[in-house]
Amino acid sequence: MTLEFIGLIGPQESSESQAPRGPLVDLAFIKAFAQAQEYAGFDKALLAVSTSAPDSMILASYVAALTDRIGLLVAHRPGFQAPTFAARQFATLDQLSGGRAAINVITGGDSGDLQRDGDYLDKDARYARTDEYLEVMHNTWTQRTAFDHHGTHYQVEDNLTLVKPVGKLPVYFSGASEAAVEVAAKHADVYMMWGEPLAQVRERIRQVRKAAARYGREHHIRFSLSLRPILGATEAEAWARAERILADAQNTIGIRQGNRREKNFGKSNAGSERLVQLAKERKVHDTRLWTEIAALGGGAGNSTSLVGTAEQVAEAALAYYELGVSTFLFRGFEQLRDAVEYGQDLIPRIRQQVERFEAQRQTRLG
Repeated sequence: MTLEFIGLIGPQESSESQAPRGPLVDLAFIKAFAQAQEYAGFDKALLAVSTSAPDSMILASYVAALTDRIGLLVAHRPGFQAPTFAARQFATLDQLSGGRAAINVITGGDSGDLQRDGDYLDKDARYARTDEYLEVMHNTWTQRTAFDHHGTHYQVEDNLTLVKPVGKLPVYFSGASEAAVEVAAKHADVYMMWGEPLAQVRERIRQVRKAAARYGREHHIRFSLSLRPILGATEAEAWARAERILADAQNTIGIRQGNRREKNFGKSNAGSERLVQLAKERKVHDTRLWTEIAALGGGAGNSTSLVGTAEQVAEAALAYYELGVSTFLFRGFEQLRDAVEYGQDLIPRIRQQVERFEAQRQTRLG
């Protein structure tokens, strides 16, 4: 399996434990953060989506101009624009960046956030719309003659889009519900998961592969895991740092309590519900999968951590790799510091451990 590392590029320096600093669109930070992750050896960086945040596609275009190699994984919500129009945007970004664009399809997420953009469809209807949306996007990217589409959600006549992606534009798919798994099985190149214990990740991979087999894609789809590594020179130092991050997050998130997002606290989507349940069961799973930030934030997004020395966290990542995870999305609570530290200490160790594992496996296979 090809090993891949994804970071995150936001418009402003902030995290659960770090109050926002600088302007909302901080050009100096975006430049420093993007170039730090490119230098650190990340293969791609995610540009996330939210109704309260700057636009991810426009940010991706800016980052493309600032960097030379790092891929641009742009989070995108189907349903807010025509799929043919979105396909042209992604194809144009791919051309401008020299083939570095990829799409992270976000269908679910916080239903309250979706409603703030006027989307009131229920979950199953949203995933049915996404299924059709991705079919139209694929045709827009690949058809060399004009095509029509007559579906439940979209009607297209005589579409021939001249701008095409440089190559196959990868589709990364997020969503933990049964409806999400079904759509991912048909369309995803990479199925993305939040950081859960090994047993749950093993079961989720089995479930998705079984669904993908119905479309002859069980060997095509790859798997990504999103985590927040917390490193220390010693294990004790790493856990002490985790406690400091938690204390800071309690203050930072506490300031935001009572805002409009509270109505969906811990239940905005299936993935969040799963993380909250894991946090209720115990603070630490599988030795070093730490859940207290997930509990504090209601399982909002990528919020579980692997805590330990770089070597220990690399060993924990290898255990996920052995289950079938080949892409890791890492972002820190201290964004710039952590990106550099991951590049210096963590990513090289994971690559080395995976190389040894694969060499041993090839030896066993003869």
